[in-house]
This record gives sequence, structure tokens and C-alpha cells, in this order.
Amino acid sequence: MYPDNHRYTKEHEWVRVEGDTGVIGITQHAQHELGDIVYVDLPKVGALVVQHKTFGSVESVKAVSDIYSPVGGEVVAVNDTLTAAPEKLNEDPHGDAWLIRVKLSSPAEVNSLMTASEYQNYLGGA
Repeated sequence: MYPDNHRYTKEHEWVRVEGDTGVIGITQHAQHELGDIVYVDLPKVGALVVQHKTFGSVESVKAVSDIYSPVGGEVVAVNDTLTAAPEKLNEDPHGDAWLIRVKLSSPAEVNSLMTASEYQNYLGGA
């Protein structure tokens, strides 16, 4: 359920490193806990994100939740599909429903994040 090529945070975000870029999203667990997602607020291209600091929010029928960046860097792409179709986050949170891509400011930050098996253990074997 949780791809091995992703790293995870305790706040239920993930990052997948592709060269000097990190692709960031929320986990299957996060979207499940949120329920039906109705709105996504994301930063603009060029914005700077800081590891473990908020960069946007996800609104569901249950609540609004902040999104925390697993890594720091400059936003180089935003998944505009989610603006028109935020429910895609419920359908494919580890794939096509990524949130942002960042040029990593410190690639070593990834090493402080959980592996897929560590994250599943964190969830209690979910």
C-alpha cells in the first residue's frame, strides 16, 4: 500500500526523490482519515518550503488539515489538476495526485524520514 520509493512523515506526507527534485503528496492514511476531499490550497511555483513547516492545506467534508513539507526547497511545479478535481487525492494519493514538486535545498533531509516499513509500523501495521 505504501510505495518503497517514498519517504514518509509522522504528519502523513510523503516525498519521492527524482534526481534533485522531490515530489510531495499526502499518504493513503491521510486521505482516508480526511474523508471526501473538496478543496486543496497549494503554494505558487517559486515559493520556498521548509522541512516540517506548513505549505498548504487540504479541506474535506470533515475538516481542514495543514500540509507539512517533508523536505525543504523551491516549488518548481504544482499539480493544477487538484484545483479542479481535489477528489483525485482520494483516488490516487501516492500517484497522479501528488501535490507539489520542489527543487531540493538539502537532499540529505530525506534521510530523516521514515521508510515505507517504518511508516507502516508507525501506523500500527496498517
